[in-house]
Amino acid sequence: MEAMDSTRAFVKDVRRVIIKVGTAVVTRTDGRLALGRLGALCEQIQELNSQGYEVILVTSGAVGVGRQRLRYRRLINSSFADLQKPQMELDGKACAAVGQNGLMALYDTLFSQLDMSSAQLLVTDNDFRDPEFRRQLNETVKTLASLKVIPIFNENDAVSTRKAPYEDSSGIFWDNDSLSALLALELKADLLILLSDVEGLYSGPPSNPNSELVHTYVKERHEGVITFGDKSRVGRGGMTAKVKAAVYAADAGIPVVITSGFAADNILKVLNGKRIGTLFHRDAKKWGPFGEVGSRGMAVAARESSRRLQAMSSQERSKILMDIADALEANEKQIIAANEDDVAEAQQAGYEISLVSRLALKPGKVSSLANAVRVLANMEEPVGRVAKRTELSEGFILEKLSSPLGVLLIIFESRPDALVQIASLAIRSGNGLLLKGGKEARRSNTILHKVITSAIPKNVGEGLIGLVTSRGEIPELLKLDDVIDLVIPRGSNKLVSQIKASTKIPVLGHADGICHVYVDKSANMDMAKRIALDAKTDYPASCNAMETLLVHKELLQTGGLNDLIMELQVKGVAIFGGPRASSLLDIPEAHSLHHEYGSLACTVEIIDDVYAAIDHIHQHGSAHTDCIITEDNEVAEVFLNGVDSAAVFHNASTRFCDGFRFGLGAEVGISTSRIHARGPVGVEGLLTTRWIGRGSGQVVNSDKGVVYTHKDLPLQG
Repeated sequence: MEAMDSTRAFVKDVRRVIIKVGTAVVTRTDGRLALGRLGALCEQIQELNSQGYEVILVTSGAVGVGRQRLRYRRLINSSFADLQKPQMELDGKACAAVGQNGLMALYDTLFSQLDMSSAQLLVTDNDFRDPEFRRQLNETVKTLASLKVIPIFNENDAVSTRKAPYEDSSGIFWDNDSLSALLALELKADLLILLSDVEGLYSGPPSNPNSELVHTYVKERHEGVITFGDKSRVGRGGMTAKVKAAVYAADAGIPVVITSGFAADNILKVLNGKRIGTLFHRDAKKWGPFGEVGSRGMAVAARESSRRLQAMSSQERSKILMDIADALEANEKQIIAANEDDVAEAQQAGYEISLVSRLALKPGKVSSLANAVRVLANMEEPVGRVAKRTELSEGFILEKLSSPLGVLLIIFESRPDALVQIASLAIRSGNGLLLKGGKEARRSNTILHKVITSAIPKNVGEGLIGLVTSRGEIPELLKLDDVIDLVIPRGSNKLVSQIKASTKIPVLGHADGICHVYVDKSANMDMAKRIALDAKTDYPASCNAMETLLVHKELLQTGGLNDLIMELQVKGVAIFGGPRASSLLDIPEAHSLHHEYGSLACTVEIIDDVYAAIDHIHQHGSAHTDCIITEDNEVAEVFLNGVDSAAVFHNASTRFCDGFRFGLGAEVGISTSRIHARGPVGVEGLLTTRWIGRGSGQVVNSDKGVVYTHKDLPLQG
């Protein structure tokens, strides 16, 4: 069971929640109250209260607030001479007494603005030694909860008998973290949320770029391994105290989440089952050998496995692909059954028809995928191919070789067949791989990943291909620019834009598939109808489907334009017009000329000539695939040379822009980037180059005595 699924499971039964907010969340760095964060906290509590949750708040911050106020009072009541003397540290109990008043006044004001009431409950360590006090505490909280009043707990530091409030860890509790854990047990809470100034528990200092968020704390794995500071910026304990409190509560059966109190909606996210922060649960060790593999661990495993794969012979890598093809066919029934469950769930959820279409593995698809994998297995070895051999100087030969990129992170939506294509391309090119599919294909992706990795030899390792199951892991993976070498997003414009804005890792892909078909005045109209129909209706959801039909103005007079529109409409295509076409043909105007329908709909626009067509494509297209239909070869050459897209065709459907149809075996996606790879990206697009030099004792020595020949040599040495 994944940690995320467990989170979703236990939040369904949560009714009573204890939220502990630390001093670093309550106050700013200058000691003043953080009004924005407190306001967001109260708004979240109000939302939970309205949903029927019983919320109990444990708050720190009184001492800090009181100290800031008393320092100000001392300043205005001091003479200049007094200020020249050494300033004694203010008494912590006095600070607590003053600060508690101000802190509660603010909570009362904020909750009042939300039509809510709060109640203050100050406790000390000694109180809990009295059974009658504990009974009365439960009764009071029960009454307050029935009235939808928010109990706000804090240790009464003003009268506490603790000898050293900031150091003494004896007694029943010793800070507000341990108090919140104690209250969780005493009041039988269903969940404890500890709000901190960081996202959760990290594997090392949060400021260290190599540290990663621990999504699920497993004592057997993490205890004694993770290091963190002992104190927070302003409070008593910091992360050490929070982890101790969390382990204490979790061992007693109360789930705990440590997460950031700086975000405006993290409490609501936790209660909605989102995988944020660090989860503590007594069953965590049952969810895997040692809990979930961290994002960095998964990426490092892919790197190490890819290097072992690269060390294999070409025949050995080909055999892995052959074994995968056989495994796909052997498990076809299980794959189809899992896919049918995904499709049924997607239909029940009301997903768009185009998404459901991309999701479904149609009859014969598994066999087709297996055959495509065999084609890749039989292709010429792509790794280690010599592109250039040069003699630098006598006895020193330099070779430029094709080489794997390293570790790829592929994020794709809907299409489970993409998982097979991408995995087989990665193996053929010697790359490690991390895959994140859409949640709508969860079952399909899981069974396909299991089938493929089961065919990978143990001396390479299943870690060669990692399956990322949680969307929450993506931000962590996008930080790993030292381990992951390329990100390829396959999905919506929004997805690609978000990925590009969130990472330093190079991103390869395309945001939109706004493909154009331009029908010139000299076009063979029967051919034009066939191509336009195929480009639009063969697979409307595909990124290489026609979205805009451009037609030469003379075809308006000849009737050719009406024939084209009628052919499309007969096939169920909804027609929208550009400004000129909508006016002349009296059809609905398209809301944008830069629009990817992904369905049986397209835009039609009338233009003056081939140059206007090129300008239109450059202004409104996405540089994916565009084509011209014409019998005039000179016009065709103007179009082919003038359109700056990844693929440009003459008298052929845009649907041919595909890795398999291009003879690449398969594709990891189609790139509209102008760096590295462009168009359908197959094996070659997943390779880079490196240099191998073979010398005989040469040294540079400031180039004294070195005779550079720079002689080109035959590729086969």
